[in-house]
Amino acid sequence: MPAGSLTGAEQELWDAYPRGTLVDLTDRPDREVGAAVIARLLLGAAPAEDGHIPAVRLRGAVVTGMLDLTAGDVECSLRLMECVLDAAPSFRNTRIRELMLLDCALPGFLGLGLRTEATLRFDRSVIDGQLELRRAQLAGGLILNGARITAQDETFAVFASGMAIEAGLFARDARVTGGMRLAGSRINGGLFLEGATLANSGRFALDGHNLVVTDALECSHGFSAEGTVKLRGARVEGTVSFDRAARLSAPGGLAIQLSHSDVAELILTPREPIEGVVSLSYARIGVLLDQTDVWPAQLRLDGAVYESLRIGDPEQRLDWVNRDPDGFRSQPYEQLSAWALRDGREDLARRAQLMKFRRRRRSQPPHTRFWGALLDVTVGYGYRPWLAAAWLAVIIAAGTVVFSLVPPRPIKEPAELPDFQALVYVVDLLIPIGAFGLRSAWDPVGWTQWAAYGIIASGWILATALIAGVTRVLRPG
Repeated sequence: MPAGSLTGAEQELWDAYPRGTLVDLTDRPDREVGAAVIARLLLGAAPAEDGHIPAVRLRGAVVTGMLDLTAGDVECSLRLMECVLDAAPSFRNTRIRELMLLDCALPGFLGLGLRTEATLRFDRSVIDGQLELRRAQLAGGLILNGARITAQDETFAVFASGMAIEAGLFARDARVTGGMRLAGSRINGGLFLEGATLANSGRFALDGHNLVVTDALECSHGFSAEGTVKLRGARVEGTVSFDRAARLSAPGGLAIQLSHSDVAELILTPREPIEGVVSLSYARIGVLLDQTDVWPAQLRLDGAVYESLRIGDPEQRLDWVNRDPDGFRSQPYEQLSAWALRDGREDLARRAQLMKFRRRRRSQPPHTRFWGALLDVTVGYGYRPWLAAAWLAVIIAAGTVVFSLVPPRPIKEPAELPDFQALVYVVDLLIPIGAFGLRSAWDPVGWTQWAAYGIIASGWILATALIAGVTRVLRPG
C-alpha cells in the first residue's frame, strides 16, 4: 500500500507489522485505523522481517469500517487491546493462527466456521450484538472471562452450536444477556462458568443439547442462570457442578433439563431453592450430590439411573421421588430402593417400595384403592408382615375375652365334645381350615355369633392379604 495513502497511525502499524511490534494509540489524538489496512496486513501485504514473527498488535485504536477476512488464510496473529470497532468483524470460514480481542468494544462478531491454531480470546470485551462461532474449530481454547455480551434481538448472544474446542471454554465472571447456544458442540478441557450470569428469562439461558464435555462443567461460585439450563442428551465425562452460591431461576418453566444425559457426577447445591422444574428423566448419573431442601416442588425423575447418592438424611428421599408434575411414576421408587439395598439400607429400601404402592393407590379407581388400603393396613403391602401378627394378636385377645364371658353352646353329645378353651376356639375360627375341631363342636350364641363371623372373615382377609402382599414383594415392579 503506498505510504501516502495511510494516516500516521496506520503507517506506524504498517511499519510495526513485520516485527510484530505493539502499536499503542491510547493517548494519541489520531486513533483511527481503517479495517482495510489491518485486513491487508493480515493477508500478507507487507513482508515479514527476517528473524521475527509478523503480527498486528494494536492498543487503544478506533477501527473504522468492517474488518472482513471471510474465507481468508491468515498466517500471523491479530491482537487488539482496548480497541473500539464500529462494525462487527467477519472471520467466517477463516483460518488464523491467533486471534485476541481484549478489553475491546464491538457490535458483534461473525465467526461461522472459524479455525484457529491458538486460543481465541475476548477477555473483558463488550459485545453489543451476537458472538457467532457456529461450527468453529478452535485448536486452543475459547476465553470469555469478564466479557459482556448482549444480544440485540431474540437470537442467542453467544451462538456456537457445532463448535469444537480442544483446550476448554472459560467464561468466568462473564455476563451474557440473551443466552448461550452450545448445542452439538464438543469441548475438550472443560466448560467453566464460575461467577457467570446467563440472562434469558423465559427462554434458554444455556442451550447445551447434545453437548459433549470431556472434563468438568462448572456452574458454581456465584453462577446465575435466568432461564432454562438445557443439557438434554449431553455427555459430561467429569463433574457437572451447580455449587457454591449458584442461582437457578426459571419460574413456571424448566430450570434445569438434564434428561437423557450421561454425567459422571452431578453436584446440585445452589445457595437457594431452585425456581422452576428440574428434569433428570432417563439421565444416567454416576454420583449425585445434592441438598434436598433446594430441590423445586416439581422434579422429574422417571427413568433416571444413579449409582451413588451422597446425602445427609436419606429419609428425605421418600419425598424427593414424589415430585413429578405429571403424576405417579414407579421407576423413581424402584431406583431409590435398588440404591438403598446396594448401600446397605434395607429399611429405606422397604419403605421406598411401600411408599410406591401408597402413592400408586392415589391414582387408582375406588375399588382398587379400597383393596390397596386393606393390603396397606393389614400387611403393609407385604413389606410389613408384622402388622398381620399384630392384628391376629388383637383379634385373638378380644375373641378370648368375648367367648370366656359368653361361652358357645355344644353341638354334639357331651361325651363327644372336646374340652372348650376360649383361646383355642378363637384360633380355630381364625384359621380357615379349622384345624382344632372346636369350630364344628361349639356354636356361638346370641350376639357372639356376629363376633364369630367377624373372626372367621378376619382370618380369610388376613390370609388373603398376606398372600397377596408377599406376591407383590416377590413380583418385580
